[in-house]
Amino acid sequence: MTLLLTVVATALAAEPHSGGLDLSPQAVWASMGLPARLVLITMNLMLVACVYVAIERVLYFMSARGQSRALAEAIGAPLKKGDLDGAIKLAGSPAYAKAYLAAIVGAALKQYAARTDKHGIAAADRAIESVTLEEGSALRKGMNILATTGSTTPFVGLVGTIFGIINAFGTMKAEGGADIASLSGAIGEALVSTAVGIAVAIVAIWIYNYFNAVIDDILKDVTVSTHELRDFFEKDALRRSESAAAK
Repeated sequence: MTLLLTVVATALAAEPHSGGLDLSPQAVWASMGLPARLVLITMNLMLVACVYVAIERVLYFMSARGQSRALAEAIGAPLKKGDLDGAIKLAGSPAYAKAYLAAIVGAALKQYAARTDKHGIAAADRAIESVTLEEGSALRKGMNILATTGSTTPFVGLVGTIFGIINAFGTMKAEGGADIASLSGAIGEALVSTAVGIAVAIVAIWIYNYFNAVIDDILKDVTVSTHELRDFFEKDALRRSESAAAK
């Protein structure tokens, strides 16, 4: 018997009802036909997938943001000295392997270091743009699962509800007009399927919206960092050109 069935059916069973309507988890599960059980199991698998994505994303964001912020502080020292090779080496350090900022900054620094002039800056801009798109996709990993679950589980639950109604009509036909007690299993099947579908959708949408907000904050930080990096490129290129002219 699935977890959400137990929670929802227990909540329904706790409500006062008359006529011998039994909405206990055991009674609802026992009365369910194979199609309805498959629907309920599907919704629970969708919930498990959402929980997995949530845990994986939380761990990823914690490490990626922590390493990116540490890199943003550490890379300032070699850049102030004009040590492009040192900055590139730092961005490629295993200590920042999960940092989204390391991939973006590293790619831009390599392009600029190859040619420290306006053409190098243009190449660095293109590198920033392309790698930012790649890192944005990595940040949104698993979001499609949350979006799909949030938008479809109410309809999956509705399929279970339909099976419950069909089951109720079948019982009425078999018994020639059944009373509420004999229909309790089919009614519970329909109610639980609807409730589980809505509950799973709510969980998925909450998680989706939360991670969307986190990703937006990360992309804002990335935008600020890349603007500061481009400003450094322009100042460094100007300094180098003035030094070359002075010689």
